[in-house]
Amino acid sequence: MPLPRPRAPLQGVLFVILLLSSAVFSAPRPTQATLIVRGDYLLTMEEGATPLADAAVVVRDDKILAVGAWSDISRQYEAPETLSGSGRILMPGLINGHTHTSMTLFRGMVDDLDLMTWLNQYVFPMEGRFVDPEFVGIGTELACWEMIQGGTTSFVDMYFYPDVIAQTVIDCGLRAVVAAPHIDFPSPGFKGWDDSFAAAIEFVKAWQGRHPRITPAFAPHAPYTVSPEHIAMTAAVAGELNAPISMHLAEAPSESEFIWQRYETTPIQHVAATGLFEARVIGAHMVQLDQADIDLVAAKGVGAIHNPTSNMKLGAGVAPVVDMLAAGVNVGLGTDGAASNNDLDMWEELRLAALLHKLKSADPTAIPAPTALAMATRLGAAATGLDAQVGQLVVGMQADMIQVDFTRTRQQPLYDVPSHLVYVLDSQDVQTTIVAGQVLMRDRQVLTIDEEALRQRVQRKRDEIRAALIATGKPQ
Repeated sequence: MPLPRPRAPLQGVLFVILLLSSAVFSAPRPTQATLIVRGDYLLTMEEGATPLADAAVVVRDDKILAVGAWSDISRQYEAPETLSGSGRILMPGLINGHTHTSMTLFRGMVDDLDLMTWLNQYVFPMEGRFVDPEFVGIGTELACWEMIQGGTTSFVDMYFYPDVIAQTVIDCGLRAVVAAPHIDFPSPGFKGWDDSFAAAIEFVKAWQGRHPRITPAFAPHAPYTVSPEHIAMTAAVAGELNAPISMHLAEAPSESEFIWQRYETTPIQHVAATGLFEARVIGAHMVQLDQADIDLVAAKGVGAIHNPTSNMKLGAGVAPVVDMLAAGVNVGLGTDGAASNNDLDMWEELRLAALLHKLKSADPTAIPAPTALAMATRLGAAATGLDAQVGQLVVGMQADMIQVDFTRTRQQPLYDVPSHLVYVLDSQDVQTTIVAGQVLMRDRQVLTIDEEALRQRVQRKRDEIRAALIATGKPQ
């Protein structure tokens, strides 16, 4: 009788197969995302955080789903597209806290003048002649193209025909606080205060909650163009509607002199007496402040936007940024309009903000590179009221980010990432721009704007403006 065949080896093989099958079927499946963006270095811009090496941001729809080391992200998440981070720094998009986008069409129209001459003899007359919905649409699209190229993902705008601006921003893919201007004098589309203020109220009401990337706001131009009674009216309505206010404040010595002669106080104390600071205020320029002004601004939570290029070009002075930061004021950066800068390059503002205050204070530690970066991201978001959405790469916030190349020979060697971003890299090094999870620029190609068609429209408008300047005898 044959001996029975041994069964142990077969049973062992089956046991191993069952174990392997169990492991395969019990392994957690990667979480689905819509986009993963990598970087050799990643700056979240959280306060006190240091750069992460070989890291990534995971995006689902318009929000950040996860942030961490690539070794962890690659195991836990998958997406239809992963953007390579080789040779790139991944960081939040820049925030331009004060500009006039449509004024790109006045870029270089007239330069090297003081603020009041520049405004009254050139800008205001040319605005009255040329600013209409077509002008605003072309100028805003040109500004959006420039900002996308330079890695600016959010901005605060103050200009006429805000409905046109808002729709153009939506079409281009950026994020903006769009502030409707109102002024005591005739302006494009308006006879004076009554109709411009009514239109601003209508705009804010119409756009609140209308689109997730647009925040409507009020824009009483400045203390020297809007009476205290009218500033009080804006503050009251803005408070009722819970809408922000963007306003030029303490911009230049000429403004301070005007306010002192009329009211015997400073511009900051003047507008505070109207109740302006009971609303959410984004103060543009904020150059002419004394310590009492700074303490008041800090106590009221006013956001201050520092515009170093524009302030220097117009001879307006140097804002007391170091003192404002020390007092706890959220200070962001802005370019102002391209008519007084003459570009919308936030990397220039970053570098100048770091250098200018070292010179003014004779202290090379005054504004270190990480602080300058914070002013263009986290602090800028707080100053503009966007800090719940942008300014940092953290879970739950909007997926607004950029990739910056650092591999070119002129950029070598790299030791310190924040220092390199402020003192070495520039707008031409931005490779990728993403807003709300949508890629707006890939490998320096803007995907949301027809560049050639835009150039043609800009050239036609330039020819009209140049002909008008020649006819009126203005310098060319």
